[in-house]
Amino acid sequence: MPRYRLTLAYDGTDFAGWQIQAPELGARTVQGVLEAMLERLARGRPVRVTASGRTDAGVHALGQVVSFDLPQELPPADLCHALNAMLPPDIRASDARIAEPGFCARRQVRSKLYRYVLDTGPFQLPTRRRIAAFLPATLDEGDVSAAAALFLGRQDFASLANSGSSVETTARTITRSCVSFEALPLVPRGRTMTYEVEGDGFLRKMVRSMVGGMIAVGRGLSTCATLTSALAACDRRAWPGPAPACGLTLVRVEYDGEAE
Repeated sequence: MPRYRLTLAYDGTDFAGWQIQAPELGARTVQGVLEAMLERLARGRPVRVTASGRTDAGVHALGQVVSFDLPQELPPADLCHALNAMLPPDIRASDARIAEPGFCARRQVRSKLYRYVLDTGPFQLPTRRRIAAFLPATLDEGDVSAAAALFLGRQDFASLANSGSSVETTARTITRSCVSFEALPLVPRGRTMTYEVEGDGFLRKMVRSMVGGMIAVGRGLSTCATLTSALAACDRRAWPGPAPACGLTLVRVEYDGEAE
């Protein structure tokens, strides 16, 4: 059977995350919806997909990558067109291609890029509530930038891992960790913080925990020195709580063998 590589974009607001759940739970997930549509294309034969990683409830994607086999070969453009005609409006297939037989969307990841958006000010514009988190406070932008720089390089991020995570190692390499700020039109004293982080992998809720630490420093509730000590402690209890899911988007996934 031909193996496909599919790139997805989705608004995670109304999903209970990526991973399919037991039918009796009645949870709507991205994987569940996608597999149901692929089963229709496969004329009733189940199709199992593997994603580059699991996004949590409320997290969005512009470049989630999945791999799967179909019992019959379809031209990639036709596959995208057929899926987009069936998928609900909060999921779209942006690219499809026939992959090498052994390609796995999860195991061969070289790097991922995430973006987090946070609005600050006296109120949040209603049109931004699904795509940006909100904080009714001001942040010290210099302190936030200094906190973002703490994550660069290869480190043990056990302190940022979600409790109960099961992974072989909590060490990850972060190659990009930068933050920018700009004025938010129509909101008095409103600002938007955009944080981009790229690395060879991320623990569950790791990016949201990074942002939670940066917010704590930016509000004066913590310091870079305290975060450094908390990171070295490899203890989740030492780290500030994670930022809300709605501000996070998986932007891009890159794979071994692709041009830098």
